[in-house]
Amino acid sequence: MSILVTGATGNIGRRIVDHLIDLGCNDIRALTKNPAKANLPDDVMAVTGYLGDPDTLSAALDGVDRMYLAPLPSTLDTTLDLVNQADVEYVVALSGAGDWQEHADKITASGLVNTQLGPGEFTDNFAIWAEQIKVARVVRDPYPSVVESPISMDDIARVAAKLLADPDGSHYGKMYPITGPRSLTRTDIAQQIGVGIGVDVTFEECSRAEGEAALRPAMGEYARWYLDEIEKGVDAPQSANNFVAELTGKPAESVAQWAARNAELFR
Repeated sequence: MSILVTGATGNIGRRIVDHLIDLGCNDIRALTKNPAKANLPDDVMAVTGYLGDPDTLSAALDGVDRMYLAPLPSTLDTTLDLVNQADVEYVVALSGAGDWQEHADKITASGLVNTQLGPGEFTDNFAIWAEQIKVARVVRDPYPSVVESPISMDDIARVAAKLLADPDGSHYGKMYPITGPRSLTRTDIAQQIGVGIGVDVTFEECSRAEGEAALRPAMGEYARWYLDEIEKGVDAPQSANNFVAELTGKPAESVAQWAARNAELFR
């Protein structure tokens, strides 16, 4: 069975490639704009293509049985048509609710056999606090009480790889809002990063303007957009679930475990 991974050099796609190899898959195609610079494992076939350029997709999809789709909104309709024309048997897609709902609905309506993964906040996003923690062991943020259940990119990749490597009809047509193992306030998250790296990290509530200023060195113009997204959680706490463990047989990584694995970011 040939598996195509889109976004194969990105943060999640590259991890999916590695997990597919770990699961014994031996016919993996990695979609990338520049195969010569992709730095993929020797057993993985790098194929030239980009979701933003649909003309490159037909050749990449030829003979593909399963695929991971990281949708590009601007070309999603055309991409889904091409995937259907290529008779791809099964698609695992990254989507979700909120801003992603329109894309999720299009995937559902496409007629493709699919499973969709809808994660919320990534633990990896908290690298934006790295400089604050490194310098002062303090996180300054305007939304201390917002409750999230952050999930690591690696766990998202593990779930996607497992579904692709071992398709199970009970997952077809499902949307899994996968999360980390615990619901935490943003104050708790900062403290758990401290636990992971072995130092005390405190949280200081600040104004929205101060929060944007604190994030701007790491995020630039996206600091405002990011805090807009966090603000939506003020009255919509995210509940943790066990989907990662149920789908892979291994619990999701905690914030403290993620921080310990990435301790060099904060020191």
